[in-house]
Amino acid sequence: MKYFQNTGSLLILLTIFLVSCQPKAKKETVPTNPNIVIVYMDDLGYGDVGAYGATELKTPNMDKLAEGGIRFTNGYASSATCTPSRYALLTGVYPWREKNARILPGTAPLLIGTEQLTIPKVLKEKGYHTGIVGKWHLGLGSGNVDWNKKVTPGPNEVGFDYSYILAATQDRVPTVYIENGYVVGADPNDPILVDYKKNFEGEPTGLENPELLTMKWHHGHNNSIVNGIPRIGFMKGGEKAKWSDIDMADHFLAKAQEYVKQHKNETFFLYYAMQQPHVPRTPHPRFEGTSGMGPRGDVIVEADWCLGEFIKTLEEENLLENTLIIFTSDNGPVLNDGYYDDAVEKIGNHKPAGDLRGGKYSLFEAGTRVPFITYWKGKIEPKVSDAVVCQLDFLASVADLVDSDKSAQDSKPLMDVFMGKSDTGRDELIIEATSRTAFRKGDWALIPPYNGPAKNKQVNIELGNNKNWQLYNLKEDIGQQKNLAQDNPEKLKELVEAFEAIRGTSYTTIENLELK
Repeated sequence: MKYFQNTGSLLILLTIFLVSCQPKAKKETVPTNPNIVIVYMDDLGYGDVGAYGATELKTPNMDKLAEGGIRFTNGYASSATCTPSRYALLTGVYPWREKNARILPGTAPLLIGTEQLTIPKVLKEKGYHTGIVGKWHLGLGSGNVDWNKKVTPGPNEVGFDYSYILAATQDRVPTVYIENGYVVGADPNDPILVDYKKNFEGEPTGLENPELLTMKWHHGHNNSIVNGIPRIGFMKGGEKAKWSDIDMADHFLAKAQEYVKQHKNETFFLYYAMQQPHVPRTPHPRFEGTSGMGPRGDVIVEADWCLGEFIKTLEEENLLENTLIIFTSDNGPVLNDGYYDDAVEKIGNHKPAGDLRGGKYSLFEAGTRVPFITYWKGKIEPKVSDAVVCQLDFLASVADLVDSDKSAQDSKPLMDVFMGKSDTGRDELIIEATSRTAFRKGDWALIPPYNGPAKNKQVNIELGNNKNWQLYNLKEDIGQQKNLAQDNPEKLKELVEAFEAIRGTSYTTIENLELK
């Protein structure tokens, strides 16, 4: 009996030994880094969102994101115009350091160097699949693009594995979508020609053929007509490739959803750059009249719906709890930006800039202080943060998040702030508006003296130009109504010295002006 007991014990030991010697099954790796999505609006103002004080305009999905994440009250774009902000967001470099970082025509060469560090490059090195869907407006090619062949370099050459874009803006030619460098729907029998200086013979324009228009131009938008809308620049051909304006929001949403579904089993970065509420404002018919404010309000409602549908897709694919979402805008608001579309007439009591002064193109706060939300379900505790943060800091912050040692010249690693773990943001920030720069330090805003008109009369926005220094205490005067430059010379001197330490001294258009 004892013998059998011992034998049994030996058999058990032998079995354990043999099992332990078997090759171990490969353990399935679980991604440790989150998916990252940047939702980038176009001309959405600080006061255009319910969570930021809008009462006349309903934005339930934007509000839900803000209520479930960090709502920054001092979140900035780098510039008060589009191209420079997009350049800074992707590269982490102040746009004023790049002389060509201005509002680009549709035929401009690629602004970002193919050797330059970008957010998608940082993330690709850490195993991310990277994609862009939506507006690009950072130039394409080398300055002489043949739209009937592969358009390169472009997004794919600066770090994006996948790109589905419009080249510039909705109001500029070419009015086509481009997927991974190729015009979608291009027809070799109907070649696309684009020129920003002269029209093609026999092609109608908004200036000469107003009877063909479904949207009337106000200023600067009177060249080639596409879908009844006059554009900036001249275009001929490519009829099958031309987009449908009223379907653009749905089209980009579908592409963003498709991207998520295709890459749900790998870690991804998606730059979802919506075109709303930039002109021409062309809401789908199901959104027409929904805001009571004309097309501008309607496309904001439409964009809010798109955001909700996109987040719903993340939920359905079980990705929401492993996705960091950043929602913001490239610059502040503008009402009349080139077309008669009732934006001014139907604004009512709505304040697109909230209590801020200025708007798009302006050095005042409304030019660059924008809606700015970070959301990560289960990881970010909801709160309101007064920390000063900037889109310029995304590169260094995501690099920090994924444990990359990459850094950019002007980007600050603020991921703890974006995650709500710290309230210590930037102490200093330079902002830009059409070649002019200003400065934020602590609670103070400094605007150097500049020549030029005080207001852009076409868009009815104060630009911030003044022959004198301007100094504002934003904590006490968010609307920048009281210039304290003369009353507080010590603070003025302190800010000028801090500004010039970063910017240098070649920033003012008023010669030989001395600080007294």
